[in-house]
Amino acid sequence: MNTPPASASEPEREPEHALDPAPERELRPAETPRWLTAEEQRVWRSYLHATTLLEDHLDRQLQRDAGMPHIYYGLLVQLVEAPRRRLRMTELAMNAKITRSRLSHAIARLEKHGWVSRENCPSDKRGQFAVLTDEGLKVLRRTAPGHVAAVRQALFDRLTPEQQKSLGEIMEIVAEGLQPNEAGADLPWLR
Repeated sequence: MNTPPASASEPEREPEHALDPAPERELRPAETPRWLTAEEQRVWRSYLHATTLLEDHLDRQLQRDAGMPHIYYGLLVQLVEAPRRRLRMTELAMNAKITRSRLSHAIARLEKHGWVSRENCPSDKRGQFAVLTDEGLKVLRRTAPGHVAAVRQALFDRLTPEQQKSLGEIMEIVAEGLQPNEAGADLPWLR
């Protein structure tokens, strides 16, 4: 990078944060980032570390026990809890917090296994239902005990009842803040 050397009368400004913009560009006050404090950075990185490891732990358990990733297991759970073991695809995408294209791909894979089928919606020609098959129910019943044990061992057995309650309250607050209700919100299941 070709930058002119700093003049002797103009000392080079050290950035306050490693990601601060180059000293040549001054930011207006409204553009100045609110960098995380050292404690906030520790909490954020702990959260990322734990959630990445937890998701990997659950994926490996489900791949080993049922040959499916965690997201597919979650879809089957949504269906088994639904009336008549069926949900509209749009509702399933919303419940799973995934895009419609990702859901469509997942349902296609579950159909190949014979665990889910699709049915057209009689009241809406464009709509479809995802339906948990009897074979899908068998797989879910066979897999659920090991999955619950993995969740319990990885998360709940490590926390006191008070910590569990706090974690639930914190996650509800975060989820509420990230899921706006206004029209035109950019949410995965609307894409």
